[in-house]
Amino acid sequence: MKRILFSLLILSFISLPSLADDKSEALEFFNSYVRAANTYNPVITQMYSPSAKIIRQVVKPDGSTVDVQTNTATYITQMKLGQAGAKLRHYTNRYSDVSVTHIGDNKYKVSSLRQPSGESYKLKTYMIVQKQPDGKWLITEELMQTKEQIFLKYAK
Repeated sequence: MKRILFSLLILSFISLPSLADDKSEALEFFNSYVRAANTYNPVITQMYSPSAKIIRQVVKPDGSTVDVQTNTATYITQMKLGQAGAKLRHYTNRYSDVSVTHIGDNKYKVSSLRQPSGESYKLKTYMIVQKQPDGKWLITEELMQTKEQIFLKYAK
């Protein structure tokens, strides 16, 4: 029994540095996403898994929320269209209260508050990022709150 417990203890110490390294890699991936988004870098479209779950949570004026889900291809098309106008307006987002949580299978949930430029309010956001077998990180799920009511036309 002592040998089993000792073995488990050794295995946990061996795996801890790996988890810490992946956690810091997940945070760096998130930071690179923020830099790419705020500079309108086209590389951002390659940061998503082709089958990512994309959710926009519309915050209505009364404070209630409605989830609007889309597929990755549609989202990337909309993103490319929106970038032109955003770039002209120098639109960026600031992120605060960033936390990274390991959720298993090389997956991490990066949660934060997003503050659109020119606004005083902050909106909840999270993304689930996953390290691929080749070492590349991809967004497999993303939820961002928005006050843009236009998204409601896509709600089911």
